[in-house]
Amino acid sequence: MAISAEIKEKLASKQSSMIRAMFEAGQELKKQFGQDAVFDFSLGNPDLQPPQEVLDAIGDVFREEIPGCHGYMTNAGYETTRAAIARKVSAEQGCPVSAKNVVMSCGAAGGLNTVFRGILNPGDEILVSAPFFAEYAQYCGNYGGKLVPVDCREDFSPDIEAMERAITDKTVAVIVNSPNNPTGAVYSDADMVGLVQVLKRTGRNLWLIADEPYRDILYDGAKVATLFDKYSHSVIVSSFAKNFGLPGERLGFVAVNPVAKEDGDELVAAVIFATRSLGFVNAPAFFQRVIEKAVDAKTDFSVYEKRRAALMKILDDCGFEYLRPKGAFYIFCKVPDGGDDVEFCDLLKSHRILAVPGVAFGKRGYFRLAYCVSEQVIVSSEKAFKEVAATLNVGN
Repeated sequence: MAISAEIKEKLASKQSSMIRAMFEAGQELKKQFGQDAVFDFSLGNPDLQPPQEVLDAIGDVFREEIPGCHGYMTNAGYETTRAAIARKVSAEQGCPVSAKNVVMSCGAAGGLNTVFRGILNPGDEILVSAPFFAEYAQYCGNYGGKLVPVDCREDFSPDIEAMERAITDKTVAVIVNSPNNPTGAVYSDADMVGLVQVLKRTGRNLWLIADEPYRDILYDGAKVATLFDKYSHSVIVSSFAKNFGLPGERLGFVAVNPVAKEDGDELVAAVIFATRSLGFVNAPAFFQRVIEKAVDAKTDFSVYEKRRAALMKILDDCGFEYLRPKGAFYIFCKVPDGGDDVEFCDLLKSHRILAVPGVAFGKRGYFRLAYCVSEQVIVSSEKAFKEVAATLNVGN
């Protein structure tokens, strides 16, 4: 047998990634019809340039002549970079965090994998509000764990009562993602207070893991709820992929709430061990030094806001239903007349529109559009969307 039976089964069932599969289908369509004739809303690949402070820091670090600057460092990352991240998290969470509570990671995905490796025993479960980022299930499965989706409320907020009913003796953590991929929902402070109360009632110090790569991308006055001031066993995992437009540089971090004390110290040690033993070894040295210099840089997200408005207008004109996203750069739309989301995305593809079916995010009957694309792509897609709407007699 050339590969493992588990991986072979997942590849055959296309569980590896519907998002990537649609993106790759788009690449083939572009070769066939031309770049401008394909409207690719499949992949959340930010296209904004990094802020000038980041570009300047890249130049500064490039010109630095520091002996050993391209060598190994401690698996947790540079102490000075961890301190810079700790200051950032302290300001966001409203409570003091020190460098010893931070581990640099290879993106948020690498950070999540190290956390899951650190907390999961075979058969353990992690709860998540559905819809959710599809790769969470793969990350849990990497270490013998199981992701347990819990249906959200109609407004895509977590159903706190359903979460409480879903907790079992096997539950070790809950993961929250706000702003959310794929819905763009931003979970309220009240939702997080309710979830924390549920976790406290278990008496078991379950971990609350916040995946926050979209934390800075907010609209309409929305705010991301703090966790460190609410719950001792909370963990922040994030990156500089989405806010600074650096997804390919693979730099992220894990920050563990210092209020967790001994359990938190143990988790930090486990994350450091997992960073080494999983083969990450350490986060990229060059970009640790870049981010240390530019951690407080700000990106102008008004471009995304303008694109959101343009895409919503097209969807409104076509009669497609959706909830207005408050963050990130996704719109999660209902498939007309309760149709099959995979079939509907195939119909979109026949009109050279690339979208991802909701089943990829644990929510059938929906499709996701990523508007981190040029405004020209959005404007040019209008005719194709209207053709699809006419085909299905939507809005009439």
